[in-house]
Amino acid sequence: MAHPTASVADHDAVGWRFDNTYARLPEALHTPANPTAVREPKLAIRNERLAEELGLNLGSMPPAFAAAVLAGQDLPGGSLPIAQAYAGHQFGGFTMLGDGRAILLGEHRTPSGQLVDIQFKGAGRTRFSRGGDGRAALGPMLREYVISEAMAALGIPTTRSLAVVTTGEPVYRGTALRGAVLTRVAASHIRVGTFEYAARRDGPTLRALADYAIDRHDPELATAPQKYREFFRAVADRQAALVARWQLVGFIHGVMNTDNMAISGETIDYGPCAFMNAYDPATVFSSIDHGGRYAYGNQPNIAQWNLARLAETLLPLLDADSEKAIAFAMEVLEAFPTVFGQHWLAGMRQKLGLQTEEVGDAELIQALLSWMRQTRADFTNTFRDLSSDEMPAGEQYNDERFQSWHAQWKDRLGREGRPAGSVAERMRSVNPAVIPRNHRVEEALSAAEERDDLTALHRLLAALAAPFEARPDREGYQTAPPDDGRYRTFCGT
Repeated sequence: MAHPTASVADHDAVGWRFDNTYARLPEALHTPANPTAVREPKLAIRNERLAEELGLNLGSMPPAFAAAVLAGQDLPGGSLPIAQAYAGHQFGGFTMLGDGRAILLGEHRTPSGQLVDIQFKGAGRTRFSRGGDGRAALGPMLREYVISEAMAALGIPTTRSLAVVTTGEPVYRGTALRGAVLTRVAASHIRVGTFEYAARRDGPTLRALADYAIDRHDPELATAPQKYREFFRAVADRQAALVARWQLVGFIHGVMNTDNMAISGETIDYGPCAFMNAYDPATVFSSIDHGGRYAYGNQPNIAQWNLARLAETLLPLLDADSEKAIAFAMEVLEAFPTVFGQHWLAGMRQKLGLQTEEVGDAELIQALLSWMRQTRADFTNTFRDLSSDEMPAGEQYNDERFQSWHAQWKDRLGREGRPAGSVAERMRSVNPAVIPRNHRVEEALSAAEERDDLTALHRLLAALAAPFEARPDREGYQTAPPDDGRYRTFCGT
């Protein structure tokens, strides 16, 4: 079916400023790819706030034109679509991969001068599709839109979602589902798996990728005497900070394969992700994680494991002497738990309103978490309930163990000598009232998929855009489901 075609003036009015820096890397790392033609693209949702941040005026194009552009049917001038090659350890096993259903249009330069990737997800087959159809279903694309925007509002580094367009065609995942294309924005799509792929090609390809990644994400290291060493340390530090942020809000990625760990330190690939309700480090929602490899409590260890795989690829660049290269890599890897712990402890102090450091703080925090685990207290709501001048209301807080802990915590706060009101206000600024509760997400996705009704989705997004605000009209988004133990998420591929 023919689609409305935007003119050069239409595209210019949007404000695209494309560069194609990744396409100038060795050809082993990418291949040309064009989005597949679709029957009837229709705009489901677009992110006007993000577009404004990117310096894009999507509203300048009529909906039909915008849908055609954001479904890959009318490519903006200056774009150069490619599929990226990468590998990955998936649940511990190595696989050669690549963009099997994603196409990178290029890098857009924002008003601040930053380069960001513009990528279509679900845009059709590429050389790396490995027998797949390269398509995506509406539900998983809307899930990524919702969760990634919630993460951004929580202040957690993340890829972003610019739009979701339905294709007017079905995709088959056991049953017929509505097809869709997501436009994803990222600092880059370079993954640990990209380095794994390059290292298995040849030395020049690996070095070119490393130099590009440094120029893109750590330009201050470009002239450093040991730039590859400092780059590895910087990536490890970013991952430690990122996973600590996940833990502090109860986020479970669900599929922490090495191809899903971005060098930039952004959260990427929202497949079987979910937020924990009742506190339990063993919490798993992913339907494919049968052994709990990527459970909430395992995420720091898996991040370290993934970084070890990155270190293996970088060894030739870290030092010409292999023993020295290994020694440096081990130094960074062995420091990871400490660096992660520092980020996590600092974040937990903030969640409990503590501004100073005392030796017993870690024990105080662990005592609270132990009580929460034993009583299956809600992770998010417990910290929010503590963000008050008064003793939290609720039957669970009548427990003697909690009362004893609460007295110790109040004594600890008292030693800082700050007004209770200012402590509570600070706590409310870091402890969200609203997270993407699993049942609310499913409610919104079901309405969109089954009835083409995005009302619940827009209400949910409005609540998630201000996660630290507790309002009477949003109480329904703060309530945990009565039984979340059987909830399962799916990767949607």
